[in-house]
Amino acid sequence: MDDARDTSLTHDLELALRLADLADAITLPRFRAADLKVDRKPDRTPVTDADTAAEDALRAVLGDERPADAVLGEERGDTGTSANGRGWVLDPIDGTKNFSRGMPVWATLIALTVDGRPSLGVVSAPALGQRWWAAAGSGAWAAGTGEEPRRISVSGVADLADAYVSTTNLNTFRENDALPGWLALADACWETRAFGDFWQHCLVAEGVIDLVAEPAASTWDLAAPAAIVAEAGGRMTDLSGADTVTGGHALTSNGLLHDAALAALRPA
Repeated sequence: MDDARDTSLTHDLELALRLADLADAITLPRFRAADLKVDRKPDRTPVTDADTAAEDALRAVLGDERPADAVLGEERGDTGTSANGRGWVLDPIDGTKNFSRGMPVWATLIALTVDGRPSLGVVSAPALGQRWWAAAGSGAWAAGTGEEPRRISVSGVADLADAYVSTTNLNTFRENDALPGWLALADACWETRAFGDFWQHCLVAEGVIDLVAEPAASTWDLAAPAAIVAEAGGRMTDLSGADTVTGGHALTSNGLLHDAALAALRPA
């Protein structure tokens, strides 16, 4: 990475971390609030007043500090393309179902893409007291509340028979006609869980688990975790193996298991 881009990404990461602080200040007080307002979007997924308030606040800061950059957010959509190829990708609350039910596994996801590729990502989960972040060429990092940042890396598990695999919801595989592939992968692995959403990707980056398979996921679900996983030494593709966060699904791994997992997901 050249010095100019390195300096630019450092400033962008500092901004992203400030945006995460801002989002935490908005979302955490609304978590388990008695007057939390929960509505349904057309796709029947929930949205709360905290989702929209957080995204609006992040967009306002980006509009002031990065006016030339595009912004894509789950709640307010896409502002379009930018002349400089840069775009911010926001998920104000990933895990809104958990948030609305009082479960602490939810986070704000903030990514910067350059020419469509995630260059940095921040995942902030204030109810868990955890945050993960990365910028291209600078490693992946994590810290709990009050902790010093620690550099993180993926596991060294190289055999599916020893692998720990997670997804969000088994029924999503059934709904997307992908259940046989999940069952084949689960049978090939040592252990399966459903940690779900952002958390499972971050657990891969930390080396706690080894694989994630998601049959339905949006760009805002994947861009920030993809940057963190890549800097931790792992890999994220779609379920066909394409190197993209826009395919509508994802496989995240420690890298060593990726090809074997892709093969298992395509049972004969």
